[in-house]
This record gives sequence, structure tokens and C-alpha cells, in this order.
Amino acid sequence: MRLIFFGTPRFAQIALERLLGSRHKVEAVVTTPDRPKGRGRQVAMSEVKEFALKRNLEVLQPENLKDAGFLKRIGEIGADLFCVVAFRILPEKLFALPRFGAMNLHASLLPRFRGAAPIERALMAGATTTGVTTFQIAKSVDTGQILLSREVAIGPQDTYEDLYPRLANMGAELLVETIDRLEDGSISPVRQDNALVSTAPKITPDDSPIDWNKPAVNIVNQIRGLAGSADAFTDLDGRRLKILRASLVETADGSALPGQVVATDKTNGFIVAAGSGAVRLLEVCLEGKKRMDAQAFLNGIRIVTGTRFAAS
Repeated sequence: MRLIFFGTPRFAQIALERLLGSRHKVEAVVTTPDRPKGRGRQVAMSEVKEFALKRNLEVLQPENLKDAGFLKRIGEIGADLFCVVAFRILPEKLFALPRFGAMNLHASLLPRFRGAAPIERALMAGATTTGVTTFQIAKSVDTGQILLSREVAIGPQDTYEDLYPRLANMGAELLVETIDRLEDGSISPVRQDNALVSTAPKITPDDSPIDWNKPAVNIVNQIRGLAGSADAFTDLDGRRLKILRASLVETADGSALPGQVVATDKTNGFIVAAGSGAVRLLEVCLEGKKRMDAQAFLNGIRIVTGTRFAAS
């Protein structure tokens, strides 16, 4: 089958690489225009573009997906199917062009966690399972008929950094299987059950500060969901302290204030009181320093019982 691939980040690049090893032919790649990134604001290309250029693929980077010149070139290519992975919303005049339409790979078990941040939001919600889904693109975002899906368990200590590559590789395999079966006609699309819908809105800066007044389980899930993505953080003596790995402590000193350190242990981390329960911090990154486990951190930074992190 002749394909045009739409995608931008590493998650999409993994899918593109798997497609190039299949029997199908990627005729062109559509990705976002180069943007300034990082502290230096250097203009950089997306992971998908960088990979596609190495494979000598045609790369299109429209600012506007309704641009006449872009649509003309897409029409000239004449692909059988569009494959969309972690990209913008496609207008109907675009996704209706191929004879097989357009399909999307989504990092959740639809209709759960529809939206831009399904991996982060699943972890932040304390979900114990998630997965990947391929579906037909329709007018409303993430609402099209399901083609195939695969489920994966979420471990109690899994973070975004852990789950992302597992879902990316599983999704890449599912994408190829879906295209194979679309071509041979062995898929029967299934409508999504609207009674099961939940949403996964884009992560914003407001999601990262830790509010120690919340229950410990909520804080741990926040840390798990943002680790390696937006990173949850707290304030230590006016410096930002990112929390990258943590675990739940069911019981804690009831007299401790939220955000107060109630115990330190150079082997097992240090424990911070929450609104209910407590959080054991296992891996952190202090502003201006490299990430480190609790033992290394406590060897270099003096944290004593009674120290209090600012409640955001």
C-alpha cells in the first residue's frame, strides 16, 4: 500500500521506522515546520524530519494544512492511505483524499483518554492498564471507528519515561498490522462506546507544581505521569526541585505539615508529608544540577527532619 506519513515526535519516528521495514511504501512524510527549541532557542527539526531525511524520504512541512500548494502536492502523490501518529488535527478536505482514508495511532485504549496527552493523563489518573489503538480519522478528534487495539499493564512504579517506549514500540507494530489487514480486508471497524469516554487534555505549566496539601497518592501519580515529560516540581529554599521518581507511604506522622520532611534515609530516600499519607522521594533533580537518586542527593544537600517544601 502507498502511504503518506504524518507525525512529529519520537513516538511517531518509531512508527515510521517500523513502516519502512514493512511491505508498504512510504511516499512522503508530513511533519511540523522547524521551530526554536531548548534554552538556546536554536531552530531544530522534528525527530520525524531528521529520521526521514536520513532515509531520503520527501518531507513536507506546511504551516497550514489547507494550503493550496500543499494539497496539490498531496494529490499528486496519490497515496492509498494516510498514517497519522502524534500530529495535528487534519481537516476533512485533507483526510478524505486517499481511497482508504486516514488512520491514526493513539496511545490509549480509546475511548479512554482522548486528547493530546494520553500517556501522562493515564498515569496521573492512577490507571492500571492502558494501550494503543488504531482508528479511522473522523471530523471530531479521536472519535473515529476503532480498527485494532492492544492492552498493556501499568506497573505501580511505572513513570512516563518507562511507559512511553513500551507504547511506542507496541503502537508501531499495531500500525503495520492494521495496514496489512486494511489491505486484505480482514478488519471490521467498531464504533467507540461514548459511555466510556475520558479525556486527556494537553499538559500545561499548571500541571507541574506539587501541591503538598493533596493526598499522597495523587502526588505520586502526578510525579509518575510527568517524569521525563513536563516534570513535577516543588520549591526548596527558593530553588526548583524536580521529583522524577517517588513511591507512596500509606502512614505518616499526623502532626507533620503538608510538604514537611518527616524522615530521611540515604538508602531509601526521604519522606515528605502530604495532605493524607506521605511521599517517599527516590530520584530528584535540583535546579542547576543533574538528576540523581535520593542517596546521592542527600550526600550533597543537607535535608533534615522538619525541612518544609513550599506547597504550590
